[in-house]
Amino acid sequence: MQRIPVIYLLFCLVILSSACKKGLEDINVNPNKSQVINPEFLLSTSLINTAYDYQEDAYFDKPASAGRYITMVRNEGNDKFDWGPQSWDGNYAKLSVNYEMMDQAKKQNVPQYIAVGKILEAFNFAYLSDLFGDIPYTEALRLKEDRILHPKYDQQQVVYPALLQSLKDANDQLATLTNGVDATADVMYGGDPLLWRKFANSLRLRMLLRISKSYVPAFTDMQAIINDKVKYPIFESNADNAEVKYLGDVGANSWPGGPMANGFEEFNKRKPSKEIVDALQQRNDPRLGVWIAKVDSLSGGTVDTKPYVGVPNAIPAPYDYNGGTVHISRLSDMFKSNSHPMVKATMMTYAEVCFILAECVQAGKITVAGKTAESLYYDGIGASMKYYGVDQAATDAHYYDQPSVKYNGTLEQLIGQKWIAGFLKGAEAWFDNRRTGFPKFVLGPLSASTSLPKRYIYPTGERDTNNDEYLKALTQFGPDKQTTLMWYLK
Repeated sequence: MQRIPVIYLLFCLVILSSACKKGLEDINVNPNKSQVINPEFLLSTSLINTAYDYQEDAYFDKPASAGRYITMVRNEGNDKFDWGPQSWDGNYAKLSVNYEMMDQAKKQNVPQYIAVGKILEAFNFAYLSDLFGDIPYTEALRLKEDRILHPKYDQQQVVYPALLQSLKDANDQLATLTNGVDATADVMYGGDPLLWRKFANSLRLRMLLRISKSYVPAFTDMQAIINDKVKYPIFESNADNAEVKYLGDVGANSWPGGPMANGFEEFNKRKPSKEIVDALQQRNDPRLGVWIAKVDSLSGGTVDTKPYVGVPNAIPAPYDYNGGTVHISRLSDMFKSNSHPMVKATMMTYAEVCFILAECVQAGKITVAGKTAESLYYDGIGASMKYYGVDQAATDAHYYDQPSVKYNGTLEQLIGQKWIAGFLKGAEAWFDNRRTGFPKFVLGPLSASTSLPKRYIYPTGERDTNNDEYLKALTQFGPDKQTTLMWYLK
């Protein structure tokens, strides 16, 4: 199914749902056209745009630089962390479409779309809060119904528990409903309610770990999920991954590095970072050749003569590093295709769930029947290796026996492997670094900050159109700076 532009769809929704002036209702009704939108059509749009935009951030935008997967060799602002105010219009546009889907589902008595909508809503609102901190939540999306033009900001410590409850409710609803969502509209899970429940509960694990420093019930709630996998199923293999394929037929449905979406020159501005390339080479990691291309010329490199060369972040003239383009690696060819079976719009993976559980078991916060922190750590690595078709190569090369890979019980090692497994699969590397300090990324000499940004700065438009609520928010949140810690990081 093709991706529908959000702005166009929102325009249609406004036209369909706007109230007519009294006395004009009848003449403004087209008897030959439906006055409602079926939820399944809105689901496909909400799901595709959620997955595609989240993935585009992870490859094309600031999370890719903050996670040290990508180095920009042109237009280097992302790498230098001089980010400035960021827009959230696209985030709220997706939430508006999803909200309309749930509203139509309620009116048409198809509750399965409400349940799935709650999961997508929680994913999008959580990501917004992860990026900014306190956000408009309870009064957001209520312009049409309640004419709220200036929504208040809700504190993160209010938003996150509400989203966690919404995910729990969605799981419980899907467990009792007899009808699933339309399989053709659900481009991720084909309408399978069990897979949606696994996503909801796995997402709960991610979110609970993220806020565990500041949220007392976090590990108790995680243990409740783990103790009853019938009631609270979670990801059990790569087949459960929350990800959407790229069709590659038009630019809007193509991987953002492909020629239909952005062209080769845009692809060529993004090089693999030195940190990820070095980490893979030091471990003789078989994923290296899957993700990274060899340099065009092995002779003439000025600082590095290895076959794979990543570019450091925030350095002068990064395009000239190591003697120039022919002496630095590109991403592999699969990242410059319009679609590829191993390049999808990924929201969450089984590998990530393994590492989440490994971290919590290792810290002594939860127990997992039949598992140890060590076995879960290896499960996470193995899931990633299998996804990219190099699991047997890893075994044959005794990858797991290397001192740098063999489990040693440290958080640094565990998060390091989680970072590698999450290559270009979301903002988790940046968020994990904020939370744990690992991996220990190198900022670069031209970095505008002495540390990785802790958040996005609120959009400029908020000061122009919602200034009173914006200023009220800052009295509780703190200065609107990249360095201000949000609730769960304090």
